[in-house]
Amino acid sequence: MFKSVRGTKDILPKDSFRWQRIEEASRKIFSIYGYKEIRTPLIEEASLFVRSLGDNTEIVSKQMFKVVRNLGEESKREIVLRPEGTASVVRAYLESGLYKREGIARFYYLGPMFRAERPQKGRLRQFHHIGAEAIGSYSPYLDVEIISLADRLLKELGIKEYRVNLNTLGCNRDKVKFKELLKEKLKPNLSYFCSNCKIRFQYNPLRILDCKNKNCREVVSGLSLKDEYLCSECKQHFQDVKEGLKNIGIDYEILPWLVRGLDYYTRTVFEITCKNLGSQDALGAGGRYDNLVKQLGGPEKGAVGFALGVERIILVEEKEPVSQQDYIYLISLGKEATIKTLKLLETLRKEGIHAVSDYLDRSLKVSLRRANQSGAKFVIIIGEDEIKKGVMILKDMSSGRQKELKEEDLIEELKNIKINNLRC
Repeated sequence: MFKSVRGTKDILPKDSFRWQRIEEASRKIFSIYGYKEIRTPLIEEASLFVRSLGDNTEIVSKQMFKVVRNLGEESKREIVLRPEGTASVVRAYLESGLYKREGIARFYYLGPMFRAERPQKGRLRQFHHIGAEAIGSYSPYLDVEIISLADRLLKELGIKEYRVNLNTLGCNRDKVKFKELLKEKLKPNLSYFCSNCKIRFQYNPLRILDCKNKNCREVVSGLSLKDEYLCSECKQHFQDVKEGLKNIGIDYEILPWLVRGLDYYTRTVFEITCKNLGSQDALGAGGRYDNLVKQLGGPEKGAVGFALGVERIILVEEKEPVSQQDYIYLISLGKEATIKTLKLLETLRKEGIHAVSDYLDRSLKVSLRRANQSGAKFVIIIGEDEIKKGVMILKDMSSGRQKELKEEDLIEELKNIKINNLRC
């Protein structure tokens, strides 16, 4: 028997309603905020992520899935499964010429991403993101809008007890100063670092601040990090972001060591965490990437975005059962009744009423038990006696009450029944 690839997971029908609810709620909120859906391919050129994320990031150096294929001349171009959504959206934005339009381009996406890392709770090799990107402005109030959007999404999904953590990296010049300042502060504790952070110290000490190793986190938490590396313009930008969030009632906490692990981030960065997730506590994250559009061959365009992890959202959702689609279960007893059931199913479905039958020719007792196990709200029973009398039996599975109805009266009866989502 075949099994799913390690680090992937089937979304079975019993779970898919939860996913559908998350997707529908997300589309509703994105629409309210004026964001439009974009769907990019699952495969991209590896160089897109090397250039955008940084060739020394763990995603690029260790976690990208390569696609092995034989495409002649194209084989010289290394293809990978996309590890994140931002670079793909910016690539599509440039390739399609959308950058030539005036104003801000607002996108959202829902879909799978891929990283070859050790599977663990809330972290799979194929995982799913709900993300948004706003391209075309350097305004701090666009940062506020993006954080507000992420916050509104979580509220719409009923997520509680999460926290918005906030920081600024400053512009590229500020980031250079920040790296030098970090090297100075971290050098005395270099021997305590994990092997990865000893390498990070040489190439990009900012990533040490994002390390999850216990010793590294202890050193980082003891650092006295202030904003002395920031230029006056970036200080003002961050001040405007904080005031904007305060004005719309979004609480946040400043974390001076919050940097995110990707090279393209500048200025505002944020992370949304939930204590119910344990040590891997991030529900999602985002920030500003003002240089990425130009870096990938386009004009200078300010941009900011975020992504939320669907699997992590599901882990912290309230555990009440998700309301599934109510439906009618048809039981036919005998061949003539089965033919009549086929016609009735067609009639019900044309009326927009959800209806199913299993066609398994079982006894009434077994069929009723199966209907009850499947969660059907009502059952219609058609047998030889019902055909002779020109009626069918409608049974309420919750109360056990049942009544005989003529077919011409059945549709009207079902329309008058007020149960959740019986009709489309």
